[in-house]
Amino acid sequence: MAVLHSAPKFASNEGVIDAISESISVWLIDAGEAHGEVSFRVKRDDIARVLETLRDDHAYQQLMEIAGVDYPDRAERFEVVYMLQSLTKNHRVMVKCSASEDTPVPTVTTLWPNAGWLEREVFDMYGVTFAGNPDLRRILTDYGFEGHPFRKDFPMTGYTELRYSEEEKRVVYEPVELAQEMRSFDFLSPWEGADYELPGDEKSRGAPTVNDVKTTEKPGQTGAGAAANANAEKRTSAAQKASTQDAPGAPDPTSKEGGK
Repeated sequence: MAVLHSAPKFASNEGVIDAISESISVWLIDAGEAHGEVSFRVKRDDIARVLETLRDDHAYQQLMEIAGVDYPDRAERFEVVYMLQSLTKNHRVMVKCSASEDTPVPTVTTLWPNAGWLEREVFDMYGVTFAGNPDLRRILTDYGFEGHPFRKDFPMTGYTELRYSEEEKRVVYEPVELAQEMRSFDFLSPWEGADYELPGDEKSRGAPTVNDVKTTEKPGQTGAGAAANANAEKRTSAAQKASTQDAPGAPDPTSKEGGK
């Protein structure tokens, strides 16, 4: 007997943008579909109302993820992306809003408790604050960490490094000290000022200088000609003669005792 499921295996995006846009038109900035995904850009201050509408009126019950994006050239450089899933429709949508360092985003912990952890991660990595989050602390970086790692203006080496001090018998934080500062690579050696040459580096010096230019205007310069043909024919005849000779016979059988 066939079993019917309420959720289809593949949910179509047809009509989703029109239906949701009508419900959130007051807060909607724009909507679109790209790479098979439906997304809505809404006003930052109304993000909680939009997500509540999608949860209660359009059956997007689960908050799957909250992600951050950094666009340094924009006036509001950060973008917060909410990914919702409907279990009954087997469908997902994305809701986006923009923010800056000084413009907090309303928390959605009142709608989904797991949003507390997700908002903490965006705050830790990008520095976006969420108004109303009851426990907005760093979640991935260490205590006393300065800066936000996913910002494009954050140095790749970080600001501080930690090590265990035998003198103080504890872990200490110190400013980063690079054994070698940023280098200008010359594609010969990965280290600046090396007094040796790595295998293969000689190829970067250009083509070798050749005094006598080799040409193939005559058959003799290509290795062909009458002499080469005669030599090849001689080798072929010798090989054919060897193949026609009788092969040696099999050895005589031996008895179990090892005698003939």
